[in-house]
Amino acid sequence: MNWVILLIAGLFEVAFAFCLGKAKEATGTDMYLWYTGFFICSAVSFILLIKAMQTIPIGTGYAVWTGIGAVGTVLVGIFVFKDPANFWRIFFITTLVGSIVGLKAVTH
Repeated sequence: MNWVILLIAGLFEVAFAFCLGKAKEATGTDMYLWYTGFFICSAVSFILLIKAMQTIPIGTGYAVWTGIGAVGTVLVGIFVFKDPANFWRIFFITTLVGSIVGLKAVTH
């Protein structure tokens, strides 16, 4: 169950990065709403990370959490914010996903 919680924590990490991207594009009240979303998502992400780390080894859990956040944020950047999606970006994101899966596979 804590692996599911860790996955959800990683998704909230992606959400807080998304909020930062939207806040950068916004002005006035909208900007402050996106920053509020950032703070809420980051708090939820960290609370879930703390819960998941009760049974998951810290090195593996933290690497998986940041990996989910990194991969998700790159994908949000590509699909939402129109960041470039060249061969090398996709290649390295793929190797990152492989590394995350590998860490999960070798953790007891």
